[in-house]
Amino acid sequence: MTVHFIGAGPGAADLITLRGARLIAASAVCLYAGSLVPEAVIAGAPEGARIVDTASLTLDEIIDEMARAHAAGHDVARVHSGDISLYGAIAEQMRRLGALGIPYDLTPGVPAFAAAAAALGCELTLPELAQSVILTRTSVRASPMPAGEDLATLAASGATLVIHLSINNLARIVRELTPRYGADCPVAIVYHASWPDQAILRGTLATIRDQAKASGFTRTALILVGRALASNGAAESRLYAPDHHHVLRPRRRE
Repeated sequence: MTVHFIGAGPGAADLITLRGARLIAASAVCLYAGSLVPEAVIAGAPEGARIVDTASLTLDEIIDEMARAHAAGHDVARVHSGDISLYGAIAEQMRRLGALGIPYDLTPGVPAFAAAAAALGCELTLPELAQSVILTRTSVRASPMPAGEDLATLAASGATLVIHLSINNLARIVRELTPRYGADCPVAIVYHASWPDQAILRGTLATIRDQAKASGFTRTALILVGRALASNGAAESRLYAPDHHHVLRPRRRE
């Protein structure tokens, strides 16, 4: 018996990995975060499987479900949204399972920020504009941010920022980022990336608040900030330049 922590991907049922889908199809118990994982993602669970939406459960109640499955010898598909390494709240579950002697493994998923970039049709790292992507969030009601991870500090890098779980903090985000990025810096908000009701807002730090107010988005939206979002005129990568030589494309002898 094994508890399989599975990244469901950003939402679209066909963006779950083959391994994740196979594990769901082979598990007699499926625990999924119903507020973030569409039912279509777990539709491949076997007939008769115990399927539990954990959105309303506490950590203790979730672990109890896993312990009962373990006692019965049933594999568990524990399905989280996006990729489980990002804001998945799996660390505390793994600690509890380790203490109980219940085996588990991890299957990564397509992260929401990748789906958002695809929806925007953009590359988040462009030569001479941004070569780093910072995945972060802000404090609302969840755990506080660690020292040194405030937006003003992260903004000093000039990297492309992908801000999770923070649509209700947009006013503070704009206020803290404008001095570093400039009021004209491109911003995009992607709501429900890859879901059937996906929606996109494009603007700047000067305009995005008013656009967001009109949209009515209150959750499940990513905020992307950075010059790479407007790629017009960006330098081309040296990777394919004729005079860029490497082991697979050695310099030609004249």
